[in-house]
Amino acid sequence: MTDTTPSGSNPDEMTLEEIRQLLAPSFPEHVAFDGWGDQALALAAYQHKVPIERARLAFPEGRLQMIDAWFLAIDKEFETKAEAMPLDTMRIRDKIQTLVMLRFELERPHREALRRAISILMMPNHLTHSSQRSWHTADLIWKFAGDQSTDFSYYTRRFSLSTIYMATLYVFLDDKDPDLKNTRQFLERRIGNLMRINKIKSWIKRPTGNSFSFSRLLGRLRYPKD
Repeated sequence: MTDTTPSGSNPDEMTLEEIRQLLAPSFPEHVAFDGWGDQALALAAYQHKVPIERARLAFPEGRLQMIDAWFLAIDKEFETKAEAMPLDTMRIRDKIQTLVMLRFELERPHREALRRAISILMMPNHLTHSSQRSWHTADLIWKFAGDQSTDFSYYTRRFSLSTIYMATLYVFLDDKDPDLKNTRQFLERRIGNLMRINKIKSWIKRPTGNSFSFSRLLGRLRYPKD
């Protein structure tokens, strides 16, 4: 356990937000053994020479706020790495798959901490918070994928992706393959299904004479052509 406090910074002079940003990346190594709680917070504070009283002031809401701070740290790392990717050369489905897998790769070294975080977020009293968290992740991925929609599709895309992300997350947590083969294949199938559904919806809504019509279909069933 090494001290990674920025050189020249005095924890007593840091703002509470700066303390949150400092401690958050260190939580997983302690959470894996002690769970999300005061013990992990105390160990991270000791690691960075932050007085435990100051650390507790920075996280008055306890473990849920600790989890949020860690996810925010992952978000920042995700943004840095995503910006360096040649996403402009990819198809939309490849962009989404690449970005979701990037997220998992960043979380991969800390799967036990992630598993414990998910078990907390899935508690009935935290489900709203969990939904907001997965929505935020989906929104971040769509933004880097180049989505600029402002209509109803803005919401449907994020809802669909957040559902896919959460389903794939459970596969990822138990994927023992060194290349995350099971995770990649599951994600690819789910994205493929979503793309096919979107194509069907687009065809149904197409404003042409060839667009799908339930009334036309019923008419043909009732009065079939010779």
